Amino acid sequence: MASTVAANEEVLLDLVKKHNERAMHELYCRHIRYLSAVCSRYITNDDDVHDVLQDSFIKIFSSINSFQYKGSGSLKGWMTRIVLNETLKFMKQRCHFNFIELKKEEIDLPDDEPDTDSIPPPVIYKLIRELPDGYRTIFNLYVIEGRSHKEIAKLLGIKEGTSASQLHRAKAILAEKINNYNKHYLISI
Repeated sequence: MASTVAANEEVLLDLVKKHNERAMHELYCRHIRYLSAVCSRYITNDDDVHDVLQDSFIKIFSSINSFQYKGSGSLKGWMTRIVLNETLKFMKQRCHFNFIELKKEEIDLPDDEPDTDSIPPPVIYKLIRELPDGYRTIFNLYVIEGRSHKEIAKLLGIKEGTSASQLHRAKAILAEKINNYNKHYLISI
């Protein structure tokens, strides 16, 4: 099964490289929902998400010939990197990151782990999207994308310590939101 999927993906990729419009549309349809979700983790305005995705697909289609297929998932990963880079470029141009560096002893405090077991994933996603731009960006890059503070610092043009402090602050705000949700939800039941 996996080899069939990879073979079909390779055939589709070859057609896209030949500028076959149906293949380009198929590639778009296969990946737009996932790539929209990636972009929406960072950008909360739907019109802006649409604009970034449009720019991303222009970049994808214009640079598809430089992509080297390395098996199932490699195309999706490559496209995801383009969308993430375009998203971060948009964020740096349009959003005002108000990074406040915490003292080392404040960063080293353990994070309170709120109870998330009873919270549906869409609610957690919504609470993350409510974080201020800078906190949300660093939280997503570190927690969801698995980037190190060194990588985040390079991507955003900030210090590693700033990334760490913003992550700590984002987790604290998110924990407070989750605890408030749990209080409200438990009272409602």
